[in-house]
Amino acid sequence: MINKLINHLSEKQNTLFLIDALGAILTSFFMFIIMRQFNEYFGMPKSVLTYLGGIAFCFCVYSTSCFLFLRGQWPLFIRIISISNLLYCAFTIGALVNSYTLLTQIGLIYFLTEIVIILLLCYVELKVARKIKYGNIDH
Repeated sequence: MINKLINHLSEKQNTLFLIDALGAILTSFFMFIIMRQFNEYFGMPKSVLTYLGGIAFCFCVYSTSCFLFLRGQWPLFIRIISISNLLYCAFTIGALVNSYTLLTQIGLIYFLTEIVIILLLCYVELKVARKIKYGNIDH
């Protein structure tokens, strides 16, 4: 199933950027609107939510720009967003460790789920970039 997805996205590279942009805007919305408004249910400090939401918004702008305007060098730009997503996960893990005593169960579950989803997306992105560059995902 993953290989079918990778094959599909390697033929429709801009769809990968659309998926990334939608995920990033959803994350940004959650951080700025939902989690800040109902912070007592999540526990993450508002300043951290602002940073995470701002980063996610920047990723949304990047991925949307690639979706709309990119016409070549797909592997490079896919790797850039994938590595950026990995760094976002690392920053989020650091925030979880730093704010662990403040987090609620719902907050912890939300952030861990988000990390897992982003890591899966990164895996697919890197496989797609490799398939586009080398023509085979088994390299």
